[in-house]
Amino acid sequence: MKPIIAIIGKPNVGKSTLFNRMVGKKVAITSDIAGTTRDRIYQSCEIGNMEAILVDTGGLQYGKKVSLEGDVYAQTLLAIQEANFIMFIVDGSLPPTIEDQHVIRTILKAKKPYICVANKTDRKSHEMEIGEYYRMGVENICPISANHGTGIDEMETLVEKMLKKLGYKKEKVSKVAEGTITIAILGRPNVGKSSLLNKLIGQDKMIVSDISGTTRDTVDTEIDWNNQKFLLKDTAGIRKRGKIGRELEFWSVLRGIKALEESEIAILVIDASEGIVSQDSHIAGYIKDEKKGLIILLNKIDKLSAEDAEELTHKLQHKFEFLPWSPIIMTSALTGKNITKIFDLAVKIHKERNKDIDQSELKSIIAEAITRHAPPRSHGRTITMYSIEYTQKDPPTFIVTVSNPELFHFSYKRYIERIIRERYGFSGTAIDLRFYKKTEGVKRETHHDRMEKGKAKKNALKKGSGKKK
Repeated sequence: MKPIIAIIGKPNVGKSTLFNRMVGKKVAITSDIAGTTRDRIYQSCEIGNMEAILVDTGGLQYGKKVSLEGDVYAQTLLAIQEANFIMFIVDGSLPPTIEDQHVIRTILKAKKPYICVANKTDRKSHEMEIGEYYRMGVENICPISANHGTGIDEMETLVEKMLKKLGYKKEKVSKVAEGTITIAILGRPNVGKSSLLNKLIGQDKMIVSDISGTTRDTVDTEIDWNNQKFLLKDTAGIRKRGKIGRELEFWSVLRGIKALEESEIAILVIDASEGIVSQDSHIAGYIKDEKKGLIILLNKIDKLSAEDAEELTHKLQHKFEFLPWSPIIMTSALTGKNITKIFDLAVKIHKERNKDIDQSELKSIIAEAITRHAPPRSHGRTITMYSIEYTQKDPPTFIVTVSNPELFHFSYKRYIERIIRERYGFSGTAIDLRFYKKTEGVKRETHHDRMEKGKAKKNALKKGSGKKK
């Protein structure tokens, strides 16, 4: 399971810049509250040989009419409690502020693993400001410049070393019985996840065991349905601490994402009575990015009329147009309507994720698709698509070799995916379509090359003969 690393600090200390550099791409951060924009502020990333979920939190500052205790403390404490590792970012070009001092005391009191990242340390004169933090009891200070990239490698090396000491590995997957389908139940707090689980295990089925999860709020339950074993991973809600509703919701979702890492299929539970909110889209996007199977479940449908339910379905299809392959179930955990469809769909998705494909047929289909619609030119340059290969199951993975992946337009990638799905289905699951540059083969020797090689050989023999007796 990947550790969650929270980046915390005041506004304008370079949190988002560091976040973007560590995840390896620019992710627009336009709000300091999770769920208010279309951009997620959590992303999988590699730190050395480790994998982690990196979180860019909102800036910590005084509210206009809110005390330090009620604003900064609440957000910071939540981040510290819910994350597995803390990256505390400060402006290394300035002395510590009262906000910095308060966060430092909180981290030290919580005894949470952390590093202090002194950003904007581009000059030697900044060493004096960094020294102030040492005098406050801070250890593991990494001077960096997120903007210029200096010190990043050293910082990531330290983070990797500390994560390994905490017991994290590159891949830490729970061992389950062979043939078991693992399902993560995800969604915002209070959408009916636990009620759904209770209804699922309350049917006439054999409950094999109840297993404590790796976090205090995750419970794994094994059940048997029609001779098929399932492992259901439920992330329970957490208590509300003060007036931090949105931040609480965000961290609760991240707990669910940790369960997703160990699952093959996700059930995204949406409260039909509340409609679709941005956080639902964020979770769905992350499931797609992680290349998992997905079932969208509209819960509490008993509270809606038939007309309202139909209208909500249309809205959902429009909102989730990036997931046309995902099935939708309208259910009620209270009444049990359509509950058993979840198992039937999960079995179908599992088969889709593990199907065989004839490689020669695949190449023929894609070649025909390219003939009908060749890759568009980019910046005046022709893009060539050389080959495609089905390399892996669960998730279905395709390697596409092209002349220049960077110039390959995303719309053409969608076109290739559509062609694949039209023939092979993969209903209910994301597919991993990777584009790589063709490696240069051995250069064919021309007549001119052979002539030049012969001349060089003769010259070498002449020089050598002069040394012989």
